[in-house]
Amino acid sequence: MLVVETIGKIRRAYFIQKKSIKQICRELRVSRNTVRKVVRSGATEFSYERSTQPRPKIGPWRSDLDEMLARNARQPKGERLTLVRIYEELRGRGYDGGFDAVRRHAANWSKATREASAAAYVPLSFDPGEAYQFDWSHEIVILDGATVTVKVAHVRLCHSRMLFVRAYPRETQEMVFDAHDKAFAFFGGACARGIYDNMKTAVDTIFVGKDRAYNRRFQQMCSHYLVDPVACTPASGWEKGQVENQVGVIRRRFFVPRPKFKSYAELNAWLEDRCLAYARANTHPEMRDKTIWEVFEDERPSLVPYVGSFDGFHAVPASVSKTCLVRFDNNKYSVDARAVGRPVEIRAYADRLECWQDGRIVGCHARSFGRGKTIYDPLHYIPVLARKPGALRNGAPFKEWDLPVSIRRVQRKLERQPGGDRQMVDILSAVLTDGIDAVEAACAEALSHNVHSAGVVLNILARHREPSPPLTITTPDALRLACEPAANCDRYDSLRRQTNGTIRRVRRDEEAQTLRNESSL
Repeated sequence: MLVVETIGKIRRAYFIQKKSIKQICRELRVSRNTVRKVVRSGATEFSYERSTQPRPKIGPWRSDLDEMLARNARQPKGERLTLVRIYEELRGRGYDGGFDAVRRHAANWSKATREASAAAYVPLSFDPGEAYQFDWSHEIVILDGATVTVKVAHVRLCHSRMLFVRAYPRETQEMVFDAHDKAFAFFGGACARGIYDNMKTAVDTIFVGKDRAYNRRFQQMCSHYLVDPVACTPASGWEKGQVENQVGVIRRRFFVPRPKFKSYAELNAWLEDRCLAYARANTHPEMRDKTIWEVFEDERPSLVPYVGSFDGFHAVPASVSKTCLVRFDNNKYSVDARAVGRPVEIRAYADRLECWQDGRIVGCHARSFGRGKTIYDPLHYIPVLARKPGALRNGAPFKEWDLPVSIRRVQRKLERQPGGDRQMVDILSAVLTDGIDAVEAACAEALSHNVHSAGVVLNILARHREPSPPLTITTPDALRLACEPAANCDRYDSLRRQTNGTIRRVRRDEEAQTLRNESSL
């Protein structure tokens, strides 16, 4: 099975390291057809269905075991539990694995703890375009008059110390994807390596040493940007000390006192300007004769070129209720009425939500991060109105529908006459085919003639849909007539008079010939 990690290695070896296909096959022990398939297709994943998936029994219990070991290490020596007692306590919680797995994990945990407490460090040095570091921080701002704790994504280029920060409501995987895309677009490229902590949106399992089982979607993102991900040792913040230090600097420089903004878009635009200003005003910590911005300008040609945004979404299946709603993240969103009764796939992005069914989008909304909210799109319910036009008056999706002025005036006029709801539904149904602007113009034209019925509005829309007259074709001089025909109907009258005169002459000649024939007899 060709895993996502191998695909990423092949793409980086071919596009970045400029290795031949033969050399890649020899180093990674894959066939030439496999390498050609990865290079030519540009895909970051090849699906394969497996009947059974083995899982280590200790995997789901690692966090519990780490907590128990940490709590036990804080106890006095005479009160510490043995590994057998810890194993028995873990068994009491539901663990059904063996003692040997617990013993190995405890040994690794103890080794990592001892290494984390070491007092000596080695200074690090990075080449241009070699690596960047990524981390999250929590900051407090005032958004739209309310005090909010935002999650700030930090990206820092290790060589030039160029920084990028962006605020989000959550730390979910789609936010990670969006932060990387915005950062690489800001820098104009990516680095060959990305240094991370063991965040759950990137790392599924931590093995011995530097081995990690990365999340599939995270691996696809790294393969898209040709980045080799590297995870730090747990509880070893110095391995990405630059971005850890940046968190404190940004907090003191940007978020004290608490900034006030209307929205996340306004806050992120301000943060981007502050990053540029900070880079231009502060000197590089190692190259004291240059600013961070000047060193970044020198590093920019060494970056991996920006290849465009990664389709970074988090997909979950959902069912559509009879009220044309799907539930996601404690909120409800409307979808097209024709999608009722069948499952949909919700693709959650950082700023929007898309609902897909049978390869097409049946709903798209700006993402809401509250709780218990219902977000409607009235256009999704128009097919239902064709069967139940009375719902137009009291339907929840239509109560806050901000229709254009002309359409609203037509609706008020139709409400006062019998069958007006049915006519208004016919007008709104035209929005699905002609668009809201065309329907508004048709309603305005109908009102200008003191009419407001659906038949008139639909007739105006039909006339506007008729093709425009063909363009006049310029005739070359070589084909132009010397005497062009005149469009004059009087010519037919003259033709009629000439024809009548000819007929009378013919009749006189025939009569004269008859007389001559009779006289000869």
